[in-house]
Amino acid sequence: MKTIKGPAVFLAQFVDSQPPFNTLDGMCKWASDLGYKGIQIPTWESFLIDLDKAAESQDYCDELKGKINSYGLEITELSTHLQGQLVAVHPAYDIMFDNFAPDSVKNNPKARTEWAVETVKKAATASRRLGISAHATFSGALLWHTWHPWPQRPPGLVEMGFEELAKRWMPILNHFDEEGVDVCYEIHPGEDLHDGDTFERFLEATGNHKRVNILYDPSHFVLQQLDYITYIDHYHEFIKSFHVKDSEFNPTGKKGAFGGFNDWGDRAGRYRSLGDGQIDFKTIFSKLTQYGCDVWAVMEWECCIKSPEQGAREGAKFIQDHIIEATTKTFDDFAGAATDKEKLKRILGL
Repeated sequence: MKTIKGPAVFLAQFVDSQPPFNTLDGMCKWASDLGYKGIQIPTWESFLIDLDKAAESQDYCDELKGKINSYGLEITELSTHLQGQLVAVHPAYDIMFDNFAPDSVKNNPKARTEWAVETVKKAATASRRLGISAHATFSGALLWHTWHPWPQRPPGLVEMGFEELAKRWMPILNHFDEEGVDVCYEIHPGEDLHDGDTFERFLEATGNHKRVNILYDPSHFVLQQLDYITYIDHYHEFIKSFHVKDSEFNPTGKKGAFGGFNDWGDRAGRYRSLGDGQIDFKTIFSKLTQYGCDVWAVMEWECCIKSPEQGAREGAKFIQDHIIEATTKTFDDFAGAATDKEKLKRILGL
């Protein structure tokens, strides 16, 4: 068994134009003062990390890491959620996902994909320079618009979609392997990797690439009505990253899992601040600890009711209270004795 590390916080949702959320020093001090021990860094926020420099310069990475460590914090993972999303975009989503791309590749899907691939590769090198062994990202999606089989999907479509997704990711995965870093795909609605079956399809399409792993976030499974506890039993060996985020599912006679095109506050399934939703975190932390998952417990704040400031204040204590110090002893060790084969035979009547 292994004690989960934490608490940590994903900085993405807290970035703002106002202090302390507009500088690395400000965010580090804020997180440290709240009791966090780690930060997950969104690489698209250049004031938090210059990914080009981080991929090229060990001196830059040493200085960055030193600054963060000076606040009593560690970098848990770098995140390329937005860039990873752009590795695979169906044309139906081109206009909206162009918002995540630099101006130089907007309105040019081929160039945008090439930029995304190279950017995620840079995150692999930066992670290695920073001494990080896991990386958080999205898979992107070529098939998401077909997830409900109407109109009927033609035979071979799903297989071809995952073959193409794997083809785009293989150069990235091979580079991560060269750098000794695991790719942790957040299993998430909107991505082609959104549950267990789709993760297995992708894993198979990559030839069971050893760098294909999971960022486990149970909040997305509640919205799908998927058994997020048993999911750990199936995939614990792949869980190398962990978002601690709460959610709830309250269907009515008017809406359910599809959501009725409502905004977040009016959906049956919605994200909540830690402790305000329906997720059984006690069992989750127990399972991950028992299976020896070597992960940071990273709070991701997304709540349609509570402010991010309150969510962050409460989140550090919530995670700390759920971290289990893995035991090195068995409770009945005091009654143990050395192995005596002759005695064992007598007990068995042999």
